[in-house]
Amino acid sequence: MLASAMLNRPKLLIADEPTTAVDTLTQREVLDLMVELARGNGTEVMLITHNLGLIGRYAKRAIVMQAGRLVEQGEARTLLGVPRKAYTRAVVDALLVRSRRAALSRSEPVIAARDLTVVYPGRRLLFGRRRGHLAVDRASLEIKVGEVVAVVGGSGSGKTTLGRAMLGLTPIAGGDVIVQGASLRAADRATRRRARLACQLIFQDPHSSLDPRMRVSAIVGEPLRHEPNLSGAERNQRIAEALDQVGLAGYGERFPHALSGGERQRVAIAWAIIRNPAFVVADEPVSALDMTVQKQVLDLFRLLQRRYGFACLFISHDLSVVGEIADRAIVMEAGRIVEEGGVDDILDRPRHPYTRALIAATPTLDLTPHGADCPDLVSMRGSTRNI
Repeated sequence: MLASAMLNRPKLLIADEPTTAVDTLTQREVLDLMVELARGNGTEVMLITHNLGLIGRYAKRAIVMQAGRLVEQGEARTLLGVPRKAYTRAVVDALLVRSRRAALSRSEPVIAARDLTVVYPGRRLLFGRRRGHLAVDRASLEIKVGEVVAVVGGSGSGKTTLGRAMLGLTPIAGGDVIVQGASLRAADRATRRRARLACQLIFQDPHSSLDPRMRVSAIVGEPLRHEPNLSGAERNQRIAEALDQVGLAGYGERFPHALSGGERQRVAIAWAIIRNPAFVVADEPVSALDMTVQKQVLDLFRLLQRRYGFACLFISHDLSVVGEIADRAIVMEAGRIVEEGGVDDILDRPRHPYTRALIAATPTLDLTPHGADCPDLVSMRGSTRNI
C-alpha cells in the first residue's frame, strides 16, 4: 500500500490509521519507512491516528478534532504536553493513566496450559504435504480467579493461536489444557462441553464479529441458548441486565450498523459476560478504537472483571493498554513464551532482548518542549523522528 501510494511521488500523502492493527515492531518499521520515503521525495504527510505516542514520535504539528470540529492545534509536543482544551486533556489522560492492581491470593488456577503445542498442517502437494508450521511451541501458563494475564508479541508470534487453543477452538498437537481441574485432552465429551461453556471470547473487530442481520438483544442473548430451562421472561431480563451493565440500556432493538465502534464492542462484552463465564479471552478488544473510547471500554472491562471475577487472557500488541489492564504479562516470539512476570517487571525491567525491542519500538509520551516541566509524563523511548 505504501509503495502504491508513493509511486507517483505525491506532494501530499494522507496516512489514515496506517498501522492500527499491527504490532509495535511492524508499526515502527512501516512508519520509519514512510518517513524515509516522504523525505526522499519531498512529500508532506498528514497522519490520521488515535495513537498519541505516534504523534509524539513522528509529528511536528497536531490537530485535535471532536464531533467534526477542530478544537485545538499547534506544535505537537507543546499541544499534547500542555493541552489547553478539556477534550485534549481527556485524550492525553486516557494514554497516561496506568493502574496497578493488588496481588491476587494463592488460589487454584481457573485454567492452565501445560506444554501446549499447536501445529498448522502444511499445504497438500501432489506428492505429499508441505511441512507444517509450529504456531505455539510448548507454552505453559496459569490464570487464577480474577487475574488478567496479558499476552504480547509481534504479528505471527502465536498470541491468538494460544488463546484459541486454550478455548478448545484450535486443535492441539501436544500438551494439555486444564479447565477448573478437568483435563480437556483426557475428558469425555460431556466434561469438555461443560469446560467450554465456562469460557468466552471477545473478538478484536466488533464490526465483523457481530451478525449485521441480528438485533442487539438477539446477539447478546445468543449464549443463553445453552440454558434451556430459562423462560422467555427470564431470558429477556438477563439480556436487559447485561445491556444495562455495559451502558447500553434500551439498545436492544438496534442493529450493529446503528452503533458506534465503542458501542459495538460493549455489545461484544455483554455477549461474553451474560452467562457469567469463569474464563474470558479478550483478543485485541480495543485496538480499533480511539483513545477516549478505548479508555471507556477498558474502564468498563475492569469494572465487570472485578464484579464477576473471571480469569482473563488479554491479547494485545499495545503495551500501554497492557500496563493499564494486566496483573501479569507473557511475551511470545515465534510461538514460544520468552519472558513472563508481573506487568511492572516486564514493562519497566525487561530481561529478554525481544521484550526490550518491543518496548523500545513503543511510542510513548514526553511532550513538553524541553521534557522537564511535566515530570509525570512518560518518557518517550527510542529515537524521535519528525513528519
